[in-house]
Amino acid sequence: MQNFWENLPKPFFALAPMADVTDPVFRKIVAKYSRHGEEGGGPDVFWTEFVSCDGLMTGGRDALMRDLAFTQGEKPIVAQLFTSKPENMKKAAALCAELGFDGIDINMGCPDRSICKQLCGAEMINHPQIAKEVIRAAKEGAPGLPISVKTRIGYNKPDIDGWIKFLLEQDIAVLSIHVRTKKELSKVPANWEYMKKIVKLRDSMGLKTLLVGNGDVHSIRDGIQKAKESGCDGVMIGRAVFGNPWLFDKKRSILKEGRYMPKIVGKILPRRWVKKIEGDSRYTISEVSVREKLEVLKEHTSLFEKELGDIKNFAIMKKHFKAYINGFEGAKELRVRLMSEATDSMSLSQIIDEFLKDRKVS
Repeated sequence: MQNFWENLPKPFFALAPMADVTDPVFRKIVAKYSRHGEEGGGPDVFWTEFVSCDGLMTGGRDALMRDLAFTQGEKPIVAQLFTSKPENMKKAAALCAELGFDGIDINMGCPDRSICKQLCGAEMINHPQIAKEVIRAAKEGAPGLPISVKTRIGYNKPDIDGWIKFLLEQDIAVLSIHVRTKKELSKVPANWEYMKKIVKLRDSMGLKTLLVGNGDVHSIRDGIQKAKESGCDGVMIGRAVFGNPWLFDKKRSILKEGRYMPKIVGKILPRRWVKKIEGDSRYTISEVSVREKLEVLKEHTSLFEKELGDIKNFAIMKKHFKAYINGFEGAKELRVRLMSEATDSMSLSQIIDEFLKDRKVS
């Protein structure tokens, strides 16, 4: 089986895997409105949400299989898995190969406490031997698929010459690095200077492992600049795509790039305060009419309810309300009303239609 990574443009762009965000519905919306597969469209690679290998091997299999659903319109697509049990990784990798995924990625960067308690996610940084065994198990389970890892630059402090070098020695196809430590979470700005060091390390080792940078990328233009400065092969975009499924369309202009607070502020203030101060400024806004933006929110919500409503709480969609509804007159009032009154796709559509009619929005 061919390694699809070898045929991607450089720098290539990937939709970052995000829990309760990059579900099958969200990916469909991004693929459609970023014109994935068309000239100038993107992203170049899709990632699933991270899926528990342990859950796939137990009673939670049916619901988790829904997270692994995808369409041909999302390919190439990588299944992201996590476990600290090699035997379960081997079985889950084999399953993903049967399902038709183009690659398998192992999550070794999630800082969530419940994940780390399982010796998964970022906790793997403290258990390199387990990480090694899990990588080997993925290769054994899906010998025809390229195996990749997504991680952070360290646990409590950057560990490029230790942890990152160790992963590069595991003969993986791709290494994606969120350029923050586990301790930093997302409280401080991503430090792309470390990406430069990682690229130099990879090159000094004479390896062909592709390197993907992740963290605070606001747009395609911003990603191209970061790739140029760091030398990485690809860029992941996460938060900037919230409320902006048009983001990966290179032919659509960006009206405003999202901006986060300076590093020092993130260290001093609690994250919830920082988000409040940032307000709508943290969202990247593509050149799209208010009407189209709201119509796509309606479509997104309806599809979520139809395809995932039986296994996921409607409240998950509310994080998208905040992101779609900003940057235009009356946005705050509409957002407040939707957060308090919208309980399903029908009530959301009614509220939006009233807003469009009353304000004669074009």
